[in-house]
Amino acid sequence: MKSLRIAELLQSPATDAEVVVKGWVRTKRGNKNVAFIALNDGSCVANMQVVVDLAKFDEELLRKVTTGACLRVDGRLVASCGAGQGVEVQAEKIEIYGTADPETYPLQKKGHSLEFLRDIAYLRPRTNTFGAIFRIRHAMAYAIHKYFNDKGFYYLHTPLITASDCEGAGAMFQVTTLDLNNLPKTEEGAVDYSQDFFGRPCSLTVSGQLEGELGALSLGQIYTFGPTFRAENSNTPRHLSEFWMIEPEMAFYELEDNMELAEDFLKYLIRYALENCREDLEFMNKMWDNGLIERLNFVLNHEFKRLDYTEGVEILKASGRKFEFPCDWGCDLQSEHERYLVEEHFKRPVILINYPKQIKAFYMKQNEDGKTVRAMDVLFPKIGEIIGGSEREADYEKLSARVHELGMNEKELWWYLDTRRWGSAPHSGFGLGFERLLLFVTGMGNIRDVIPFPRTPKNAEF
Repeated sequence: MKSLRIAELLQSPATDAEVVVKGWVRTKRGNKNVAFIALNDGSCVANMQVVVDLAKFDEELLRKVTTGACLRVDGRLVASCGAGQGVEVQAEKIEIYGTADPETYPLQKKGHSLEFLRDIAYLRPRTNTFGAIFRIRHAMAYAIHKYFNDKGFYYLHTPLITASDCEGAGAMFQVTTLDLNNLPKTEEGAVDYSQDFFGRPCSLTVSGQLEGELGALSLGQIYTFGPTFRAENSNTPRHLSEFWMIEPEMAFYELEDNMELAEDFLKYLIRYALENCREDLEFMNKMWDNGLIERLNFVLNHEFKRLDYTEGVEILKASGRKFEFPCDWGCDLQSEHERYLVEEHFKRPVILINYPKQIKAFYMKQNEDGKTVRAMDVLFPKIGEIIGGSEREADYEKLSARVHELGMNEKELWWYLDTRRWGSAPHSGFGLGFERLLLFVTGMGNIRDVIPFPRTPKNAEF
């Protein structure tokens, strides 16, 4: 007989039908006559209650049914007498796929800290919290692809191994096959990368944007969605060394078009989560963040405020608030500044635009004032910046001059600059850190808890 997922069975009518259910034991309790096993297979937060008539089963078999054990149960789906569930399974046959020693199994029936669960990341998806988080993560990934597909975007796979530094920050992981204990050297004493696998220095990508722009200037509108890497020694609740990025790039989009797409995209994702992950969101709202669902609806129900960076700084300086970090014109705003604008001043999401060019990347389109660029950051409650983007510089001379001004290597960017020589066009794009989105949608406070196996400084377990 075909087994059904517990999520399906819990929605089934109690027809006294024969069913097969499989999963992992969360708890077992009972009395002299009956045992109640809570079984979970990862398909939903709720468990299936399995009722066991002790007289029908071997005592030695039932002794092995402990928290963490994996079972197959054949039985009958009937109406439940207990509160909180509509149906339960009356067991007729139990097969143990795998036992779990109760003396050593780490996930016993008690509260576990998030820090402890990170140390056993290979088991934490079996908890209610991480089961909910990773189901939401799946739903958001699916919704991202659906959104762009339905809007006529093409999914472009950009390289993970690259010779260019998109952000110009230099915080990149080097990729090499050279023997680090016996590096080949040039006559000048430098490492001879001509003998390396690619014949030149290469690194893991920090962004697919530059290659994404090439796609947009050919296919019209594309998006990337893949892993990116930053070798920054940042041990904060908001940074990972390996994370996933969504980066749409659109030909013929100016800054206003870019802002409209970003707002529509974020609202679509949040609406999708509320409509398709309701049970998991309610669990997260109850257990971790009792303002979560209210905050999700807050974003849906408000138009995003468009705000010039200069005006934003003036608002912050006039607020009378003592911020930890300064907020003079020319500084990169911190999370505390961004959250003040969203949560206290405007009381709605904010898109901050026209930043000083000296704090933004080389590829952003310069405004006529010579001081600012057509950048945009989308600011959300609780987390601050969730999206960063811009209209891209389409003029070859201006882009080339900016590369020289920043001391970047034009020879490494020749292919990127060439797109401005042959059929250049206005174009824009933005980047959304997938894990930043998940922090907002799940209500979690640490980015290590919204990715299955976090990579951070000094940590590459599992």
